[in-house]
Amino acid sequence: MIFGHIGSESALAEVRAGAQNQGGEPVRPDESMSGRHFHARNRWRDACALALTLTLAVGAGGAQAGIFRDVLDKIMPKPAAPPVGPNGVPVFPRQGYACCNLHYDGDWISDSNHAELPLVAAGTPVTVMGYGRHRANIDVEGKPMRLGHDDGRDQETLDAWVNKMIINDDPRPRIATYPAPIQAAIRAGKVMRGMTREQAIVAVGYPPTNATKSLDDQVWKMWNGRHAEYQLIFGADGRISSITGDGEVSSQVIYLPRQ
Repeated sequence: MIFGHIGSESALAEVRAGAQNQGGEPVRPDESMSGRHFHARNRWRDACALALTLTLAVGAGGAQAGIFRDVLDKIMPKPAAPPVGPNGVPVFPRQGYACCNLHYDGDWISDSNHAELPLVAAGTPVTVMGYGRHRANIDVEGKPMRLGHDDGRDQETLDAWVNKMIINDDPRPRIATYPAPIQAAIRAGKVMRGMTREQAIVAVGYPPTNATKSLDDQVWKMWNGRHAEYQLIFGADGRISSITGDGEVSSQVIYLPRQ
C-alpha cells in the first residue's frame, strides 16, 4: 500500500472509491435478520475499467502507464474471489484467515476494532458460517463469534467488509518477512513509527470507513476505546511518521521496542 505520482493523487482516490464506496441503511445490529451480498469480482472489473479510463486521460506514455499499473497493484491487489453459488450468493461455510488483529467484546468483533480489547491474532483460521443483518456469524477455532458491521454501513456492503476481514490467503508468511520490531508490534497489537499502511492494518485493523474515507488519506482516525481516539499520520514515503492522541491513549497503542 504505497503511492506514486501518475499525474494526480486524486485519480488514485477515485479508483479506490469506485471499488469500495457502496451504500447501506443505518440499521442497528440487533434488528431482524436478512442478507445482503455483493460481487467482489464485479467491484474489481469496475475498478479496472475506471483505472483504464484514467490512464488514457493522463496520456503520459508507456513509462507512466507502467507506474500506474504498479501503483494500482500495490494499493488495491486483486483478491482471490470467495466462492459464490450459481445465483451469485456467497457460499457458506467459507474458510479463511483473520486479515489482521481483530478485537472482540464477548463474541462481538466490531468494525470499530477498539485496541484496548483482547484480540484474535492476524492469520487465525476463521470460518464464515453465514450472514445476518449487518453481521456475519463466524467460527474462530471452534468458538462461535460474530462480525458486527456497526459504523461503516454507509460506505461499503456487509459482504465487501467481511471479505476484507476474513481473507483467503494466510497473512502469516508475509508478516514473517517484516522487520523484527514490526513483527513484535503486530504480536502486541500496537503500532509504531515506520510502519507501512499494510503493516498498520495488520497490527490494529482497518480504520473505520465512516471516519477515514480512504486508505490513501494522510491521517487515519483510530480508536483504543469508545471515547479514546488516536491518529496515525503517514509521511510522503507511505510510512507512519507520527502517532497522536491523548497521552494515556498514545501510551497504550504505541509499541516501544526493547532496548
